[in-house]
Amino acid sequence: MLQDAFGRKFYYLRLSITDVCNFRCNYCLPDGYQCDHDRDFLSLPEITRLANGFSQLGTEKIRITGGEPALRKDLPEIIEACKGTDGIEHVAMTSNGFNLTQNAQDWVKAGLDSLNISIDSLDPRQFKAITGKDKLDDILSGIDKCLTLGLTNIKINTVLMREFNHHELNQFFEFIRKTPLTLRFIELMQTGNNAEFYKAQHVSGQRIENTLLEKGWRLTARPKTAGPALEYQHNDFAGKIGLIRPYSKDFCSTCNRLRVSALGKLHLCLFADAGMSIREYLATDNPLALQTAIRTLLADKKPTHYLQQGHTGATTQLSMLGG
Repeated sequence: MLQDAFGRKFYYLRLSITDVCNFRCNYCLPDGYQCDHDRDFLSLPEITRLANGFSQLGTEKIRITGGEPALRKDLPEIIEACKGTDGIEHVAMTSNGFNLTQNAQDWVKAGLDSLNISIDSLDPRQFKAITGKDKLDDILSGIDKCLTLGLTNIKINTVLMREFNHHELNQFFEFIRKTPLTLRFIELMQTGNNAEFYKAQHVSGQRIENTLLEKGWRLTARPKTAGPALEYQHNDFAGKIGLIRPYSKDFCSTCNRLRVSALGKLHLCLFADAGMSIREYLATDNPLALQTAIRTLLADKKPTHYLQQGHTGATTQLSMLGG
């Protein structure tokens, strides 16, 4: 089992398969995707070896991220490779859902267990203003299709922003009153290229939590492979509310996840100073060398991300590692 110097155990791998994204979200890529490197992303054989190496170290869950992972034409094969790895019990994915309606069936057939979809507004005009794409209705239709296919473990990710969607809280609550999904409010995080936007738009998740508790929502238990969200439920609502509060006290004390970029770099934290290449260990079937490298690099994991001190590390924008 992977364990760091602070006793944290790592069951969960977030695997980026591309840093390309076709949306222009104002908090991440307001000017669109700008390529500053060769797009030599991890191949299917490399991803298969990576999944195998991590699974032998106790990893039980892999989340496929981007950029936008659905831009990879071999996405079904990647899902299938991860799901077919001994020891991997859960394969998840985070997507903007732009082609969800067309491809959901292929992803479910390949073995996808759960899906997170980014929806930062339930107003089509505001959604377009945030993302640069007029796709809200298509994405919601895609979610309905997933539900009919039996993929019911679906979460909606909503980045809170003071001027863009904070006024929609009641609309979000009404959405999950009869919709059996988890809607997760995520605190806007400062990155290398959004300092002014962050200062203007950040909303504290503590205010949302206070509202939930006042309205009778109850905190639920978190499984060991869960992400950082605290989830709440209410008897009058079919769906749940999740909160991701990276600026809260002791947020990093329960960290259980590592990240690998689409270029094969291990990131010990979303806001680490740099990624460390492990790609050379993916060229051949030698899981021991890969595992030794991972264990050695893990010794450098810090106790916290230091976001409260304004530290953003190497993360210039979230699409680098899929958040």
